[in-house]
Amino acid sequence: MRFIVVDGLDGSGKSTHARMIRDKYQEKGEKVILREHPSNDNSYGLEAKKALLGRGKVNKIKAALYYALDVVRSVRLYNEEGKTLIMVRYLMGVTYLPLPLAQLLYRIFTTVLPTSDYMFFLDLEPEEALRRLQEREDEEMFENLEDLTQVRDKALKLVAGWHIISTEGSIEDVQRSIDRILEELDSGVKG
Repeated sequence: MRFIVVDGLDGSGKSTHARMIRDKYQEKGEKVILREHPSNDNSYGLEAKKALLGRGKVNKIKAALYYALDVVRSVRLYNEEGKTLIMVRYLMGVTYLPLPLAQLLYRIFTTVLPTSDYMFFLDLEPEEALRRLQEREDEEMFENLEDLTQVRDKALKLVAGWHIISTEGSIEDVQRSIDRILEELDSGVKG
């Protein structure tokens, strides 16, 4: 199984690029499953989304807890041989928590959950992320400059070994960068 993770700051283009990756492999005739978190097809994802739309410390904790349960559920249900599994918002949900706890949970999750060489962190300056997010209807609790800056700083401390891709450029340029890495990884897997 090819296991691809697309994570990053809100507004960085995770869903857009994950769909482009899915389309790339489906055009080759491969079976691809794309899971975005929080998911809309189970109670964990729905509760995580509800908490993200709230405010306060309790909602931050609830969002992180339900988000983690949603991710674990996806891994258990969709981790099958012979497929490409793409996970959007996979491990970086821990960055909503204080840094020491985020680091601890990240170490635990990377020990018990699948990881791979196909892990992408889509990076974006918080000011640009906020500008992009202001075009959306729903505002989640972390979608302000202070939280975006803190979440990005924590994430960049955790993503050692990931492919860090700046999404400041055009969607096409960013996707070409991702595709080059995918092709290198795929040729290494097959060769």
